[in-house]
Amino acid sequence: MTKRVISTYLIHNLEGSLMKTYLLLWYSSDGGMPSEVNRSLMSLGFKPVQGAYDYVYEWSDNVDLDDILRFGDKIQMTLKGTGVMFKTETVNGKNQ
Repeated sequence: MTKRVISTYLIHNLEGSLMKTYLLLWYSSDGGMPSEVNRSLMSLGFKPVQGAYDYVYEWSDNVDLDDILRFGDKIQMTLKGTGVMFKTETVNGKNQ
């Protein structure tokens, strides 16, 4: 198993395994409404979950670091101006 830490991205990758990206949000009382943020994130393919994370995105194929970073850019663009801060964790979906 390879493990690399890059900014707020923690990536675990096992060859041939599908990946999942988990998303954790921090809302500002001066920012966007959670229901609006939810709609925007669901349009990116995220599903709301209960537990340690707020959302999960299930990749349809194995991904590399560039794919994950580009997806992080999409998340940032989607949340820009909402006052929401976020953290992602992308892991081998086989063990999740």
